[in-house]
Amino acid sequence: MRDDDTIDDQGAPQGMTGRSDDTPSSVQVGVLREPRSLRTRLGGLVNLRRRPALLAAGVLCCLGVTAVAGVQALPDERADDRTATEAALAERAQQQAASRAEVRTPVTVVPSSPSAASPSAATPSPTPSATRTTKPKPRPKPKPRPKRIVPVAGLDQAQMDNAKEIVKAGRAMGVPRRALVIAVATAMQESNLYNYASGVLPESQNYPHQAIGWDHDSVGLFQQRPSSGWGEVGQLMDPAFATRAFLTALLEIPGWADLPLTVAAQAVQISAYPDLYAQHEWRATEVVAAILV
Repeated sequence: MRDDDTIDDQGAPQGMTGRSDDTPSSVQVGVLREPRSLRTRLGGLVNLRRRPALLAAGVLCCLGVTAVAGVQALPDERADDRTATEAALAERAQQQAASRAEVRTPVTVVPSSPSAASPSAATPSPTPSATRTTKPKPRPKPKPRPKRIVPVAGLDQAQMDNAKEIVKAGRAMGVPRRALVIAVATAMQESNLYNYASGVLPESQNYPHQAIGWDHDSVGLFQQRPSSGWGEVGQLMDPAFATRAFLTALLEIPGWADLPLTVAAQAVQISAYPDLYAQHEWRATEVVAAILV
């Protein structure tokens, strides 16, 4: 018979074992139940020993579930944070775009002091010698060139220039145009409007001249003689001085403006040929008109 062929007492009537031997049931039951009670006791001990392991396994399972839930929750939290960050960046980009779209007035920043400027732009302070700058001397203004008048009435440029000097001197004296015409016509007759020096007075040749005459000591445009009291040789060689001397004498003649030109000129010059002045009146009138334009 095998050990595991023991019949459970629940399957047979009490007091019977169903076996072939005649061993009393009480003995058999007592012998047979002892191993079962021992097994039961051993099973309880085993169950007691297994309970901590089961508790630990349960705790570990709970922790694992919590960890998984936490791990699953982290992506959601990160997604929420990322969404909030993206929204903040989008709002900031809109603000920057709006501020850039505004029309701004350019502002030039001027440093208030050398310290405010950047070190690279700073320049060393000039030495006292460098600050002294000599101002360039102003260039003298060139003298205006005398206006050249185109010769008229058959004159050349030298004759026209001398006629201009006569008119200029007469206007400075404030004499009327009639006196200017008489003066120019007299010079045409006396010197042909050239500034003459005298061969008799070598001193006269030391002054600017355009011709040399031999009529006694007569010099200049009006052939005035120093020996007659008209002035010094150097003075009479100056066209302006010679003109003033002639006009001064003309203005002293009573009623000179109403006199014929030849009479007025002869009253000043006292020439041997008094009628020759009249021939130059029309030319003198044309020359004075050309100069006074």
